[in-house]
Amino acid sequence: MITNEEVIEELLALAKQIAQAHEEGNKLGLTSDELAFYDALTKPAAIKDFYKNGELIEITKELTETLRKNKTVDWQKKDSARAQMRMLIKKLLKKYHYPPEGREDAVQIVMSQCELWADSELGQLLS
Repeated sequence: MITNEEVIEELLALAKQIAQAHEEGNKLGLTSDELAFYDALTKPAAIKDFYKNGELIEITKELTETLRKNKTVDWQKKDSARAQMRMLIKKLLKKYHYPPEGREDAVQIVMSQCELWADSELGQLLS
């Protein structure tokens, strides 16, 4: 069992992490949506060695815009729509020569982030 003090400390630590992420996004010139995809693409530490930061930002912005334009209301429920999203992600990663050995993991992470993105947007619509 944890105390109220421990809960408050954890919440303060989480708030600090969120503020740092927001600040990082601002420094990179990325929106919160773009920062989430940037983080997904750069999950493997070696990726930052493979690309210059400007290239990663360019990939992130194009990825975010592509997904935003192509997502449908029910994309999470339809296999064909999910396959289309995966294909778009793979195509974009291939265009930018994302390392093949990390590509499938990146697609999975980006798809997971897309689901969180969609859930977040739905929550905002309902509130």
